[in-house]
Amino acid sequence: MSGSVEAAKGLSRRRLIAASAAAGALAMPARGQAKPLRIGVLGDQSGPYADFSGPGSVIAAQLAAEEFKDGVLGRPVEILSGDHGNKPDLASAMARSWIDTKDVEAVVECSTSGCALAVQQVMRERARIFLITVAGSSDLTGKNCSPFGFHFNCDTYELARSTGLALTRLGGDSWFFITVDYAFGHALQRDAARFVQEAGGKVLGSVLHPLGASDFASYLTEAQASGAKVVAFANAGADTQNAIKQAREFGLGQGNQRLAALLTFITDIRSVGLQTAQGLVLSNTFYWDLDDNTRAWTKRFRAHKNAPPTMDQAAAYCSVRHFLRATQAAGTSDSPKVAATMRDLPVSDMYNDNVRIRPDGRVLSKVYLVTVKSPAESAYADDAYRVIASTDGAEAARPLSESECPLVHR
Repeated sequence: MSGSVEAAKGLSRRRLIAASAAAGALAMPARGQAKPLRIGVLGDQSGPYADFSGPGSVIAAQLAAEEFKDGVLGRPVEILSGDHGNKPDLASAMARSWIDTKDVEAVVECSTSGCALAVQQVMRERARIFLITVAGSSDLTGKNCSPFGFHFNCDTYELARSTGLALTRLGGDSWFFITVDYAFGHALQRDAARFVQEAGGKVLGSVLHPLGASDFASYLTEAQASGAKVVAFANAGADTQNAIKQAREFGLGQGNQRLAALLTFITDIRSVGLQTAQGLVLSNTFYWDLDDNTRAWTKRFRAHKNAPPTMDQAAAYCSVRHFLRATQAAGTSDSPKVAATMRDLPVSDMYNDNVRIRPDGRVLSKVYLVTVKSPAESAYADDAYRVIASTDGAEAARPLSESECPLVHR
C-alpha cells in the first residue's frame, strides 16, 4: 500500500474517533453484552456538501437506529461517522479501516461520485453493504454496480430525465450547461443532454468549473451570450448556491432564459432565499412538506438540527432503517444474505410506500418536479416548493434493458 494511503488510514482513524464522539455514537456495550452492529456514515462533514448531507445524515441514521432500541439479532446498533474530505483515496482507506478495526457491517452516504465509486470497490471486495445516499453517478448501478451496493437517492439519470424532459416539453428547447468538473457533473450533463435532445431540444454549449468555485462570472457570461432558453447547473451544494446568486445578479432567470438546477436541496434554497431562487426548477425524491408522514418525521429530525431535512438526509434514514429491517428478517448479519433480503423486502417509510429495489441496486423512489415559490406564495417557514409533477420510480429510472450492470444480465 502506498505511503499516501497509509497516511490516509492514520488520518481516517483520528477522524473516526473524533467524529464518532461528536456524532454521539451509541455507547459501547458492557462486558458480556453482544458485539455492536456498527454502521459508518462516511461523507462530507465540513466541506461544500456538508450542509445537505454530512452531520444531518448522521442524525438521520441515528433516528433509524433509535427505532431498534432492543437491538438487531440481539446486538446493539452503533452509528459511527467520518469525514472523507471528498477525496476518493481517503474514502476507500477509511472504509477499509472501519471494516478491519471496527468490523463495520455497512457504510452509508459518500458525498461525491468519485468517493462512492472508490468505496463501492472496497465494499465489493470485502462483501459489506454499501448504502449510497448522496453520490449521484448512474454508473453506481450501471457498469460499476455491486451485489452489495444500494442506491437510495436520485441518480443522474433520474434527475436529468425528470428536469430535462419536462422543461424541454414546456418550451425550453435550447440548453446551456454550467457543470462541475468531476464524475458526477459529467454524468449529470451527459444524461440531461440526452433527454433534451430526445424531447426535440438542442444543447447550445457547456462550460466546466472546478469544485468549490467562488466566481461564476465568466461561466454565466458565456451562458447568457449563448441565448439558450434554459441555463442548467449540473453541480451541487455551495457551487449551486453561488451559481444561483450570481445568475440573478446577471439577470438570468428573469427574462427569456430560465434557470434549472439539476441537483438542488432545500438547504440551498434556504441559503440563497426565495427572492433569489424563485422560479428555479428542480427535481427531488423527498420534500419535508409533502404530507403528514413527512412532516411528522421532519419534526423528529428538527429536534436535533434547526433545519428541514434534505432528500439525501431522508435517504440516509431510509437506507439504514431498511438495512436493519433486512438484517433482522434475514436472521443473520451475513452480507450476501442481507443483500438478498434487502432486494426481497419492500422499502416502506415516511416517503416510500412499498418501493422495490431492482437487481442492479436501484431503489425506485418517486421523483417530484418542483418549482421554487416566490416570497408572496410562501405561507410559512420553509414553504419553498410547489410540486409541478411526479414520476413513479420505475418510470424515472434507467430501463433495465439499457443497463450495463452485470447483475442484470446474468
